[in-house]
This record gives sequence, structure tokens and C-alpha cells, in this order.
Amino acid sequence: MTIVQAAVLGIAAVALAVQLKPLKQEYSIYLILTAGIVIAFLGMSRLELILETAKTIGSYINVKNVYLGTLLKMVGITYIAEFASGICKDAGFSALGTQVEMFGKLSILAVSAPVLLALLETLQVFVG
Repeated sequence: MTIVQAAVLGIAAVALAVQLKPLKQEYSIYLILTAGIVIAFLGMSRLELILETAKTIGSYINVKNVYLGTLLKMVGITYIAEFASGICKDAGFSALGTQVEMFGKLSILAVSAPVLLALLETLQVFVG
């Protein structure tokens, strides 16, 4: 699926949701949620290409696979947190959406901690 198809699906879902909102607000939320999940799964079909590209880049610059894995985890956490936060905010629960964003940021920090430690160890070798 191309970006144009995903965009058309998103716009069509929003147009239908706007029409449904005055009648049954919960149906419009379900429609947007369903369209978002479908687009997310379509985006995941591109994941194989992204993984292959990351491995190729890793072989060129001689980076450990654990660092590329961490980078991909961070991107995944960001994507999921933004998606969930957006759904919460669209449903009118901004406080919950903000909490999801905060948890996503903390999760990224936790995942990146080993990389930061490795960087500090490398710097210590050069300084000491």
C-alpha cells in the first residue's frame, strides 16, 4: 500500500467520523481507531525493508546489532506511544494521552540507558 492509499483511507475515515459524531460519538471514535489500526498494520508491512536496511547500514559502519536493535525499539516505542496518545486525545481524554506520551518517553530513556553506558565507557577509555 502506498502513502497515497493510506492517506485516502485516513481522510475517508475522518470524513465519515465527522458525519457520525453528532449522531453517535462513540461510533466515530471506533471508526477512527479501526482506520488507525489498519494503517498501522499496513505500515508494519514495510518493517522488513527497514530491518534489512538497518542491517546493511550496520555492516557498513561496523556497529553492533544491539545498538541498531535499540534504535528500532526506540522508534517502535515512539510510534506506538504517539498513536495511542492521539487516539486518547481525539476521544477527549487529553490527560490520559499526555500520560501515555510521558510513559513512552520514560520507556525510551530506559531502553537507551545501556547505549548511554557504553558511550560513557568508550569516553572513559579515551580520557583515562
